[in-house]
Amino acid sequence: MNALLIDDERLARNELRRLLAIFPDVAIAGEAANAKQAREQLAALTPDLLFLDVQMPGETGMELLESLEPPVPDVIFTTAYDEFAVKAFELNALDYLLKPVDPSRLAAAIEKLRAKAGTAVAAATAAAAKGAPRDRLAADDKVFVREGDRCWFVEVKTIRLLESEGNYTRVHFADAQPQLFRSLNAMEERLDGKYFFRANRRQIINLAWIDRIEPWFSGGLLVHLKGGAKVELSRRQAQEFREKMSL
Repeated sequence: MNALLIDDERLARNELRRLLAIFPDVAIAGEAANAKQAREQLAALTPDLLFLDVQMPGETGMELLESLEPPVPDVIFTTAYDEFAVKAFELNALDYLLKPVDPSRLAAAIEKLRAKAGTAVAAATAAAAKGAPRDRLAADDKVFVREGDRCWFVEVKTIRLLESEGNYTRVHFADAQPQLFRSLNAMEERLDGKYFFRANRRQIINLAWIDRIEPWFSGGLLVHLKGGAKVELSRRQAQEFREKMSL
């Protein structure tokens, strides 16, 4: 796996390089000292893994991660500050390591990454053994939704919004908003792109539920859904939306 080291301190990057040298399956693809350099490296290198500092001059590591469009590489935070750990895991970080990085904690993080990769391979192998992957859901299909003791049998076309909450997804339909133990990426794989659009890294919208659209900051769009929800599209997603929906 190719890793990108993002830290404003050169000595911290060098130390991380030294610690990672014992892991033959982790290759250092590049380095960045700030968010601007990181975006350039992300575009040029498409790494599988980010080692990301939190406090950097200008844009923080958290802000950088929040701004990235999917698919986002796996992220291991390396920082001297412990107070951002909860926020990091809300952003689906794989791990959160405090500086100076403990070699045993780093090894545990790499093992977690390997386990995740192994699970993905096993799932793909199982799917291949069973034949074609599960079909995407059509608008008129119905799906079973359960949260605790409550159950629904919902038409896909009535789902207006899906929102990521860590490893969970909040599904909005009618007057219900159950939380499901499935990631937004997993949900997206089952949804038909003719009806649903990935608005940003945290939200998927049902195109049929769009009420109106208005220009937004930095070339983005603000989408108003029927029912009152507002969803921001970044410049990149706004451009994709225009290309997808224009005559």
